[in-house]
Amino acid sequence: MAIISPPGTPSSSPLSLLQSLLFLSQDLSHYTPFHFPPQKRNSSSILRKSRLLYLLFQDLLQNATPISLPHSATLCLKEISLLLHKTRSLLHGCTTSSRTWLLLHTHRVSNSFHELVLDLSTILDILPLSALSLSDDVREQIDLLKKQCARSKPFVDPTDETLRSEILKFIDDVENEIVPDRARLAAAFKRLGLEDSRSCRDEIRCLEDQIANQNSEKSTAEILALIGLVRYGKCILFGASTPRPNAKQRFPEEEIAFPADFRCPISLELMRDPVVVATGQTYDRENISRWIESGHGACPKTGQALSRPDLIPNRALKNQIARWCEERNIPYAKRETNGVAWNKAALEAMKLTASFLVEKLGDSPSTEAANRVVHELRVMAKTGAANRACVAEVGAIPWLIPLLGSDDPDLQINAVTTVLNLSILEGNKRRIMDADGGFDAIIHVLRSGATWEAKENAAATVLSLSVETAYRKRFGRDPRVVKGLVDLVRDGPASSKRDGLAAVLNLAGDMETVGRMLDEGLVEVALESVSEAAEEAAAVLAAVCRKGGAEAVAAMKGSVGILVGVTINGSDRARECAVAALVSVCRNGGNGAVTELVGTPRIERVLLEVMQNGSERARVKAASLGRICRRWVMAQQLDRTVGFTISRA
Repeated sequence: MAIISPPGTPSSSPLSLLQSLLFLSQDLSHYTPFHFPPQKRNSSSILRKSRLLYLLFQDLLQNATPISLPHSATLCLKEISLLLHKTRSLLHGCTTSSRTWLLLHTHRVSNSFHELVLDLSTILDILPLSALSLSDDVREQIDLLKKQCARSKPFVDPTDETLRSEILKFIDDVENEIVPDRARLAAAFKRLGLEDSRSCRDEIRCLEDQIANQNSEKSTAEILALIGLVRYGKCILFGASTPRPNAKQRFPEEEIAFPADFRCPISLELMRDPVVVATGQTYDRENISRWIESGHGACPKTGQALSRPDLIPNRALKNQIARWCEERNIPYAKRETNGVAWNKAALEAMKLTASFLVEKLGDSPSTEAANRVVHELRVMAKTGAANRACVAEVGAIPWLIPLLGSDDPDLQINAVTTVLNLSILEGNKRRIMDADGGFDAIIHVLRSGATWEAKENAAATVLSLSVETAYRKRFGRDPRVVKGLVDLVRDGPASSKRDGLAAVLNLAGDMETVGRMLDEGLVEVALESVSEAAEEAAAVLAAVCRKGGAEAVAAMKGSVGILVGVTINGSDRARECAVAALVSVCRNGGNGAVTELVGTPRIERVLLEVMQNGSERARVKAASLGRICRRWVMAQQLDRTVGFTISRA
């Protein structure tokens, strides 16, 4: 038999065309009807036809020597090649699609299978079999295939149709606040192949992936309703998921390690529409707009007054995020959440699931059982304001707070991460801060958490909650918080340093808080962190200088050299913050700081580059720093001139 060529082989000759067709039909044979819980009958039918075509191509390669085909046969075979590509695409879509979604659209998918058969029937009718060198057996098989295709009609499996009606009934029940019958739900899930927690998680992941491909709110609403139903069924039928045993590992189905620069400082989520405010900081448009509309007049991150309400699109960052997501096959386009995107069925299913989990948590379960439940709540609270609202409204927070003090590292990290996820929703911040023991429990994890990840997420929770001015002051004036954050930055790994510095920066808008931070050694810690978290460390040093800590920064040995190094080698934001800190240090730290700065090689060239290429704020600060240097040089020259004159006299 001829050697099979890989896909994409040029089909300019009869040999290469037949080899390509043989490969395609052989590739289809790898599918089995078991890959298709819905559409089993239609997939089996198209696969049988593909196998008969394989016999045709194999026979042509074996019997025609040298291979030559009539022009009309070549055209037909090329059409069959296109048809097989479409068949493979349809089968691949069915195998990778969500089972529930496929079931809901069983009529449309069945029509797609039928159209393929009709196209094959047309091609076989005009294929000149009499002009081809075929064995009698193969010729009979192809004649039989032609008759089968001619008799084909659209087919919807009655079993699939019945199951589809069941799923729609469950969704309707949930929408009308009727709890689905457990036995019926279990039977439907079994017929769909959703027979354990893992298969349900996979189904949810498939559905979530499909949301990005929808062009209508109706389709999005259907998928969200299915996600809610499957999640509810998973918890009711199979219990909460088993989290990974190592608490330091992220859960890939719920968390993606986005770079810190890609996350909005307010929501801690990926920025879909990054914009720059007057202070030069970047936020997601939706979050910062809501912040300003709520009456806040200061930048959430720096505490500086927003001199103007302009929101300038950060297109460079948006393109960078989009490229990063595209390389990792992560949907990035902004998703619409208005209208029916969160329909009543999806919301009611989420409430049912959250209520069930909170009830389980209140039944005094074992540590292992509690960990499963809290992990499930953590997954639910990871994305979407509606999810976070549902989990909080059914009373989860008072049950989560005591678990922050758990001796079990897995349970503690799941509990604190759930609280962090819930805190992103503005309405939940008060619930957490007003919960009995909530404030102290977060501080306990920050200072005494069992793992660095737990401490890191506690710091992120402080950051999230302290977006509110009243809570920012409360955290900042508690010595335990200040010491916990400084210790985290001093002793933690790089990721912990970043979260700790971000929380410190958010609290550094208060002069009294900055004084406590200086007493705890923040300046030394921030300078030591420049090598691992340059942007965050430089921003903290700039904020400390702005609130009366410039002398402390200047007094620290090597501080000027470190800040100059960031100005030379840092990112745009890091350079901006470093230059701002240097201006404060030179103005308030005495002649020693200016002397060290002026003595730095190429400092004028560095400042000129910042003035030419930096942000607006960086250019202004670099110009100020340049003037300080020039005045110092002029003063030194004047002193030498005066001294020389006096000595002559």
